[in-house]
Amino acid sequence: MRKSFDGLSGIVRDKLLREPVSGEVFIFLSRRKNQIRLLLWEGDGFSLYSKRLEQGTFEIPSGDSDHLEIRSEQLLFILKGIKLDSVEKRKRFSFSKK
Repeated sequence: MRKSFDGLSGIVRDKLLREPVSGEVFIFLSRRKNQIRLLLWEGDGFSLYSKRLEQGTFEIPSGDSDHLEIRSEQLLFILKGIKLDSVEKRKRFSFSKK
């Protein structure tokens, strides 16, 4: 977790083959999963959010371990320490294109 703005945006560009200035939030976890960094381009510069847990680990949703897309509410659950498999969502309207 030594990389900062330039190092993380380089990983996004070179390894994930994504554009770091796309407006997406890119999430990086330490090996021990007790530190997390979020990289976000905000139109005029990068923001970097970092959190280190004193106890416990961050949960990674199931899927491809190198590249995973999650919804914003899943990110909030991860940051707050809520188990993702214990969350039960209530029915909501969903717009579907035909």
